[in-house]
Formats: sequence, C-alpha cells, structure tokens
Amino acid sequence: MSEALRPMGRTRLYEQVIERLRAYAAESGLKSGDRLPPERELAQRLGISRASVKQGIVVLEVQGLVEVRHGGGTYLVGDSLDVAEPVEQLVERRRRLPDVLEAREAMETKLAELAAERRTDQDLAAIRDALDFMAREIERGEHGVEGDRRFHAAVTAAAHSTLLADFMRSIAEQITESRHESLRQRGRPAKSFAQHKAIFEKIEAGNGRAAAAAMRRHVRTVAKVRLLDWDPESEEG
Repeated sequence: MSEALRPMGRTRLYEQVIERLRAYAAESGLKSGDRLPPERELAQRLGISRASVKQGIVVLEVQGLVEVRHGGGTYLVGDSLDVAEPVEQLVERRRRLPDVLEAREAMETKLAELAAERRTDQDLAAIRDALDFMAREIERGEHGVEGDRRFHAAVTAAAHSTLLADFMRSIAEQITESRHESLRQRGRPAKSFAQHKAIFEKIEAGNGRAAAAAMRRHVRTVAKVRLLDWDPESEEG
C-alpha cells in the first residue's frame, strides 16, 4: 500500500488531501496525462469522505494542475502536482471573484451596446482580427487567452467611451484572473469563441440591444467557474 495514501487526520482536510496527492504522484512517478485513482478509492484509502477528496481535487483543478473529465476521471496536466499558487491566495481570489464578474457584466454589457452604435470600419477590423487570433490559438490546442483579451479590448475601444475604458483598465488584473479561470475549463475555449463571434455579429449589424444581450450571456458563462464551486469553509471528514 502506498505510504502517501495512508489514513489521515481531520484538520484542514482539503490541504491534507492536496499534500497526500502530491506525494502520491511523485512516489508513483505520474506524468502529464496520467490518471489519479478514482475519488471513491482515494476516500477509502485516506480514511475520509468522498466530499473532502472532491474539495481537494477542485483546488488542484482551479490551480490548473489537474483536468477533471466528467465520467472519465482526473488527470495530471503537468508532470507533477507542485503547488502553482498558495491556498491562501486561492481563497482570496475566490472571495473577490463574484464582485469582479458583477462589474464585468455591468460594464461590458454597456460597452457592447455602445460599440454596436459607434463602431467604425477600423473598429470592426480590430475585433475581427482578435477573433481570428483566438481561433488560431484554439486550433493550436491553447486556451485562447490572448485572443480573448484582444477581443474585449477591441470592443472597449469601439465603444468610444473614455470613462468606461478607464474603469476597465482599473480592474484589468482581476479580469485577467476571471479569464484564466474560465478558459482553462474543459470545452470552454470553443464555446467562448462561438460567443465572441455572436457578439461581433451583433456589433457589426449595429444592433446595440442584441449586442448587449450577447455580451451578457457570455459574461454569465464566464461566471460559471470551478473556483466558485469550492467551499474553503467546508471541512467534511
């Protein structure tokens, strides 16, 4: 029996789960693409509830260290489970994320509406170029993060609102966090690209109301991230 997966205590369980899984991956020589044992087996071997195991795996997932395939198990993204971010920072990011997403919806919805009403041919070309860039990223197997950033920057520019652009710059770092949280989820890049394309089509058509609705749907999709599924206060054992 693996020493890394021996029964464990009951304090700060999700952090203990992470430590044990990291030790297990190193001890077993797991590499990128290798699968972790099923949650039910991990719970039995660690002597804790399956819910506590799931919580630890959610942390690893939002840190980008594992990929959870629904019905297909949990797989390493890299060659180790070394911590990419301290749990304390993760907790703080989770705390502020709802406010960031709320601000994004309020501002970007209006920006899309204004862009549809004010865009120039040059603005449309910039938005189209951002879409093309994102498509190439996704074709290479990437998440499309830079294309996403360029798209939203181009829509902001097309709105020709100095004050709203300043507001967007003031939360640029937090927006980058929400972008990464969303796009690294399985299947999300392709869905995000389709939503961006729909926003562009409404802006190109000059339909402010439809552009705002398309942007709202997109930002609400961004809000559905695994980080918000994780409850750091839960300590089921």
